[in-house]
Amino acid sequence: MADSALSVRVPDVPIDIRGPIDTRGPIDIRGSEKFVHDYSIEFLDNLPDEIDKKVEREHEAHESSHGIICDYNNFSMVIRSGEGEPIGALSAYSAYAEIYVDDIWIDSKYRNLGYGRKLIGALEHRYKDRGCNNINLVTNGFQAVEFYQKCGFEIEFVRENKIHPKLSKIFLVKFFGGGDQCRGILNAAS
Repeated sequence: MADSALSVRVPDVPIDIRGPIDTRGPIDIRGSEKFVHDYSIEFLDNLPDEIDKKVEREHEAHESSHGIICDYNNFSMVIRSGEGEPIGALSAYSAYAEIYVDDIWIDSKYRNLGYGRKLIGALEHRYKDRGCNNINLVTNGFQAVEFYQKCGFEIEFVRENKIHPKLSKIFLVKFFGGGDQCRGILNAAS
């Protein structure tokens, strides 16, 4: 790939493409008349509020046109000792009909005592009869794959890192059986 600029003409429409360009093959510019010809790309820690709100509105409009609602919600859980000391935490989010576990942590002094299992059990209990289909998570090869399997998660697939196998990604899922799995569907009651 060459790091350069390329100018192309679509019937009487000038296009200026800047940045890394793959010069190994043809460039498809069909429909590019709609492109903003002068643009920049920024990497940000967070979207500004006005952009975040616009993205959310347009996502919701698209989803509802398909009878779907995301209903995205971040949440966390903390397990504490009798003295109030945090000994474990789980961060996750719900979207559509699924729960996504981002992170689970147990203080090293309290590992292998069942606290991780208690957090997963509390998560299941909270969402089992709320119209959800499953809980899913991704972990690395060096992390607690066996722990999740003991909690009833199944390996859905593995994205193998052939260079650093410990960094292979293991995708796990635990399905809720039965129940009304209606979360994420608009007008599910009708």
